[in-house]
Amino acid sequence: MVRSLWSGATGMNAQQTNVDTIANNLANVNSVGYKAQVAQFKSLLYQNLQSVTTTANGDPKPTTSQVGLGVRTASINQIFTQGSLLDSASDTSFAIEGDGFFALRGEDGDIFYTRNGDFTWALAGNNRMTLTNADGLPVLDTAGRAIVLPGNYIASNLSITEDGQICYPDDQNNPQPIGVQIGTFQFNNPGGLKRVGDTLFVVTDASGRALNEDTTADVQKSRIVQGYLEGSNVQVANEMVNLIVAQRAYEMNSKSITTSDSMLEVANNLKR
Repeated sequence: MVRSLWSGATGMNAQQTNVDTIANNLANVNSVGYKAQVAQFKSLLYQNLQSVTTTANGDPKPTTSQVGLGVRTASINQIFTQGSLLDSASDTSFAIEGDGFFALRGEDGDIFYTRNGDFTWALAGNNRMTLTNADGLPVLDTAGRAIVLPGNYIASNLSITEDGQICYPDDQNNPQPIGVQIGTFQFNNPGGLKRVGDTLFVVTDASGRALNEDTTADVQKSRIVQGYLEGSNVQVANEMVNLIVAQRAYEMNSKSITTSDSMLEVANNLKR
């Protein structure tokens, strides 16, 4: 009965983690570029109730005698399915169709990756402007440099091609590439990326190094869509169903604890 108490407790802890994950998904249902997460679980150790594996006649038993000792969180997986494209009135809103990520440089020089293409042209001094996110982190080009343009460009006249080329109209008002291309990067295992908040990711050993789509031949190139943002890939209906299932599982585990407690009370009240 003591085993069942602890098993029920581990089940409640696991379902609390499940609910926390679901709640975070629902909270970010309108976060641009957010990718949903799913909690996965696995059983804990098993205790052998009977070590003898043969019958009285010496024949092997067809089944074992083991009892589980609960559950624990195995991982919280990241789901990188494509989110819906949301129309935006901004010329510096960019959505990625495909597996690519934008790259940003942090204040300390670290490189962050994101699917959130809500950018803006910010003044960079010396009559220049640079493409940044809402926090002022510069967007990187295919060479890993910050995208900085001379101030004589009119920001509203700049356009972006599907492969990230920045264009400016010529005398005939035809967009012409200016030699700067927004970088997009992929990973062999994007599920191994580490989240650091603000829909930003950093590279880990599990994710592998960033693969530059412009210089890596064996990757399928992503498509950049100007005037759109990628919405969250959270499926609200599925999350609500998962929330109900997690709630019921939490209740059942709490019920196993109260049942075990009642059985222990009966055992303690036995008289000789």
